[in-house]
Amino acid sequence: MTATPSTTVANLRDLGGTPLSGGRTVRPGLVLRSGQLDRLDLDADTVVAALDVRTVIDFRTDAERADHPDRIPAGARLLVADVLADKLREAGKKPAAAQLKDLLADPVVAEEHLGGGKAQALFADTYRSFVHSGSAQAAYRLLLTEAADPQAGPLLFHCTAGKDRTGWGATVILALLGADDEALMAEYLSVNPAVKQAFAPMIEGFTAAGGNPDIALALIGVFPSYLEAALDEVETRYGSMEKYVREGLGVPDETVEALRVRLVA
Repeated sequence: MTATPSTTVANLRDLGGTPLSGGRTVRPGLVLRSGQLDRLDLDADTVVAALDVRTVIDFRTDAERADHPDRIPAGARLLVADVLADKLREAGKKPAAAQLKDLLADPVVAEEHLGGGKAQALFADTYRSFVHSGSAQAAYRLLLTEAADPQAGPLLFHCTAGKDRTGWGATVILALLGADDEALMAEYLSVNPAVKQAFAPMIEGFTAAGGNPDIALALIGVFPSYLEAALDEVETRYGSMEKYVREGLGVPDETVEALRVRLVA
């Protein structure tokens, strides 16, 4: 999978080219991932315009969408699937994955709530919810259903930074297509440079104000332990990715087969 050099969309990546078992790869130009599309400008960004995106799936919360509404390519469909809705209701507040700016606003508050490994624990808990919460299951069911549909056209799915909710979506698709554990982890971690670049001013402001750089990196980067928490949840609850998709997400085998036919080159 390769980063796509967009000038107006952060962390844009094409799942195409990812290595799969048997020497095959993912077909390019059909399923893409990114951060939010609030700055999308197709007139200025010929790279994204050339992708001809026809379907956008937005995994963000109501508050995130209100703060930074997507700009959707003309003629494209926008589908909203709030991954964190149930987690947010259960917690009574925004989880870490949806409030980077708030958490990095005050180093003292950040240390209290996120220091000493609490940030990592918070993310592991959020990643487990990607597997078992009802709102997350509905969101990833929609992603797989749309990605399998030839009528959906080139599809772009995203959250805010394009690393956590989006990272799990990419992992599920690639696992179903036949990517091995090494390829899944490599793709998951590959967003780190783009995400750190996008949030560099925020990190610098936080550390300049006396914030712990480890906390900033725990929030802004992705780490193997985060993805492993979700994969462990799949293993514990379902025993395999196929069973999670069939029983947890309610995606029938024929949809998974259609996904493979459409996306495996």
